[in-house]
Amino acid sequence: MDRKSIVTRNHPVLTQLEPKSPLSVGNGEFAFSADFTGLQSFPDIYEIPLGTQSNWGWHYTGGHEVYGDQDIVYQAFETYGRQVLYPMKPEDKEDAYHWLRQNPHRLQLGRISFRLLREDGEEATAIDVVPVRQELNLWTGILHSIFTIQGTEVRVETACDPEQDCIAIRVHSELIREGRLQLFLVFPSPDMIHRNWSKSVFPDWTQDSRHHTELTTVNSDAASIKRVLDEDEYAVKWIWDAGRLKQTGPHEFTLIPEAVQDSESWSCSVAFAAQEPEPQPADVVLGKSEIYWERFWNSGGALDLSGSRDPRAAELERRVVLSQFLCAVHSGGSMPPQETGYMYNSWFGKIHLEMHWWHAAHFPLWNRTEVLRSSMDWYLTILPEARELARSQGYAGARWPKMVGHDGRQTPSPVAPGLIWQQPHPMALAEMCYLAGHERSVLEHYRDIVFEAADFMVSYAHWDIERKAYVLGPPLIPAQENHTMSDSLNPPYELEYWKYGLEIAVRWAERLDHPANPAWARVASQMARPRQENGVYLAHENCPETFTVKNHDHPSMLGAYGLLPGSLIDKEIMRNTLLKVKDCWDWESAWGWDFPMCAMTAARLDEPEMAVDFLLMDATKNTYLPNGHNYQRPGLWAYLPGNGGLLTAVAMMAAGWAGEEERDNPGFPQDGSWSVEWEGLKPLL
Repeated sequence: MDRKSIVTRNHPVLTQLEPKSPLSVGNGEFAFSADFTGLQSFPDIYEIPLGTQSNWGWHYTGGHEVYGDQDIVYQAFETYGRQVLYPMKPEDKEDAYHWLRQNPHRLQLGRISFRLLREDGEEATAIDVVPVRQELNLWTGILHSIFTIQGTEVRVETACDPEQDCIAIRVHSELIREGRLQLFLVFPSPDMIHRNWSKSVFPDWTQDSRHHTELTTVNSDAASIKRVLDEDEYAVKWIWDAGRLKQTGPHEFTLIPEAVQDSESWSCSVAFAAQEPEPQPADVVLGKSEIYWERFWNSGGALDLSGSRDPRAAELERRVVLSQFLCAVHSGGSMPPQETGYMYNSWFGKIHLEMHWWHAAHFPLWNRTEVLRSSMDWYLTILPEARELARSQGYAGARWPKMVGHDGRQTPSPVAPGLIWQQPHPMALAEMCYLAGHERSVLEHYRDIVFEAADFMVSYAHWDIERKAYVLGPPLIPAQENHTMSDSLNPPYELEYWKYGLEIAVRWAERLDHPANPAWARVASQMARPRQENGVYLAHENCPETFTVKNHDHPSMLGAYGLLPGSLIDKEIMRNTLLKVKDCWDWESAWGWDFPMCAMTAARLDEPEMAVDFLLMDATKNTYLPNGHNYQRPGLWAYLPGNGGLLTAVAMMAAGWAGEEERDNPGFPQDGSWSVEWEGLKPLL
């Protein structure tokens, strides 16, 4: 396949200001989002914060132990004859509750900007600077920006080092020779300003006394900076061709480039790290970026929809290509990402483990299993926390929390502690890693994740004597979060996922010739079947108002047959359920991953036209901005579970699923309207 043509025809090209849609460069562990200048020169004209974030950059407001486990208020829920404690929202201890939810949070590491001077010597404003053209070259990972100031053109190339958290900048303009182009690096307070209910947070530039910035060394072509924020710190190093650096504020440094031999070109690199980094020159970083991204696109899967007659095909291909880049940049690191990646903080920058599958399941399906494995290892580091969480509630094994910082400690919340659908995620993802190469080393590496998760699952499931089956809840909150802890019983997706996860544990024991916990197979074989009423599945057994009062948020009952093989599911009842959801759901309340979820259900039900319709439904939260991000609403301009879900659904629709691996493009219409050529994709099993 002509992979380069597929990628390059889908480059994001902006010829005007796009306030919701900044472009970004990154390497999976770090990313930098830029305005139309290629840096972060005019952040105030963007709706979305322009982020510089990493996987290692975290902060605790006031110190690491301001509040701790002793300050959590627990609520007891009756659980089949015993009381189980959950850290819900308290009526008192508000300060402790909010601190624990907000800490640790990801840091905004710094803002790199141009300071442009007009002909009269005054600093230019956004009115004086005109965007001309900006193109993100996906094939090289280099962002090309062109703008003018009073008619003088400035060309900028911005790239991220694939191997370290470093931004390279190369500038071409007469302004350099004229001394009218400067760069400055400024650091915000570690505290964040919360703007809306989803806890999206903006950098705080007002509290100079809350942090300390020290210029430790400086010479004619480099400077080192130390940052101290309460008990946390990190380092920055800035290198350049030639220039003069001066401190222009308590936390601001301005670099005045000097033209070398009357040149109109100049470059620099800025690196961030927990300890002193050693950035490479910009030309080296730009060259490394070209090699890295060409290798990325020439490996893994590829999809070409250019021969299709359906007018929506070009848009779907654009979304697919951009989602591959965005997920590699923002979701491909060494721990599960936050839902907005490194763009900016949402929900305080925390990891939502129930979203990890949506961020990462596509990697092995697109033949990039090594990217998934980089975040899978993080579960091994938090096993002690997961074991303690299970033990504290009277369960065996390891229980994965929902909303966590890098340390894996659960966050108090009115909803998060009651969710359970993240529990089988690492098992399903580990199975994908194994199936990619059938290597015994994978089984040995992740066995504790799989086996201890399974031990929790069998101890959590309750044997119902009357129905002679294992049930889930109450208490629990389904993936569709608008249900109460004390009323939710047997949501279909969770029932099917429990069975699926336990069957993975049984297979892993067999492959390793390891004695299996006999409860794994027993519980898996006797899970309760989901309740149906009037020929459709309910959100859970105690929710007859599923399609009236509760017809909003996630239609997660569909996940039982689509994401999963549906061994507990009646296909015709699920078909009726899918049609019911399509007709009566409040789609403005759905989320970005709901649309690919529905598409996968439609594909398994042999409804390919409906699968495509769901994937490309005209709904606000199924919007994909010019930068490729899945827009949800103001405050949530980027939602990577939507991008990851899209890639998973498309891979499944093209390469198939268990029992349909041999059919060509089983999830796409077969009437000639879609020409789907692909290579390197794997079926969803």
